[in-house]
Amino acid sequence: MKKVVIGLFIILSYIFIVGFFFTNKMMYIKKKTDKEIIDRETMLELFNQEEFDALEKKDFSIPSRFGYTIKGSLIELHETNRYIILCHGVTVNRLNSVKYMNLFLQKGWNVLIYDHRRHGESGGKTTSYGHYEKFDLQSVVHWLKQEACDSIVLGIHGESMGAVTTLLYAGMVEDGADFYIADCPFSELEAQLLYRLKAEFKVPSFLVMPIAKPFVQLRDRYSLKDVSPINSVANIKSPVLFIHSKDDDYIPSEMTHQLYEKKKGAKKLYLAEKGSHAMSYAENREEYSNVIDDFFDEIGL
Repeated sequence: MKKVVIGLFIILSYIFIVGFFFTNKMMYIKKKTDKEIIDRETMLELFNQEEFDALEKKDFSIPSRFGYTIKGSLIELHETNRYIILCHGVTVNRLNSVKYMNLFLQKGWNVLIYDHRRHGESGGKTTSYGHYEKFDLQSVVHWLKQEACDSIVLGIHGESMGAVTTLLYAGMVEDGADFYIADCPFSELEAQLLYRLKAEFKVPSFLVMPIAKPFVQLRDRYSLKDVSPINSVANIKSPVLFIHSKDDDYIPSEMTHQLYEKKKGAKKLYLAEKGSHAMSYAENREEYSNVIDDFFDEIGL
């Protein structure tokens, strides 16, 4: 009997240790500081503090349906009805979107940048990799359409988790924009976690995933299978430009291939020759810009 009790204790301890360790790593992933983001982007010549501070911005705070505040900035430099919303990736915040902001401002678009939940100045206790974030994006879209008018031409550009959020919003919540640009998204959260588990921890998936999945459900009230752009991308009617670096070793470019194949209707795929994860623009600036122009021409913008 004593051996049985000890055995049960060891098994339960393992379950709780593994469950809390991996879900904590997910839900409370370590974020970069503003200084870290600014230093990196400045070094890459993608951010100029003086220019950003001098830019006329309309800061906003809007409520999330989940009880916290979403914060961001609207930059309207042009007399135009063309607007684009920028969704940043995990661990960073809207400062990471400034490079894309500058790109689209140069193209004559007005730009909205904002912080996802638990990032930057926005509220929220956990990161859900697109699950809750897709509803916050809907709130941002509705606020912008009310602020600028419903007749705007609207695009949404997302990077990494922001790209996943964009695709989940368009495929599961509402297809509320005229086009989308998805830069280096994963196809399924579970598949991405399995990939990172193998790369970072060298642990067999069967020792972790059967425990982690119910812990996520219990602790953050969503299922990993629900964070799956591959299962919703076929619902998107508006055009999508898919972007990924061929050498991305954090989220494999094959995932974007899979999403591109599933998307019906107007779509375009750009695989950057250079760049690690989320560095397609930084390493291929002219080509990245030209691909967007070609995409706009193809969809009549």
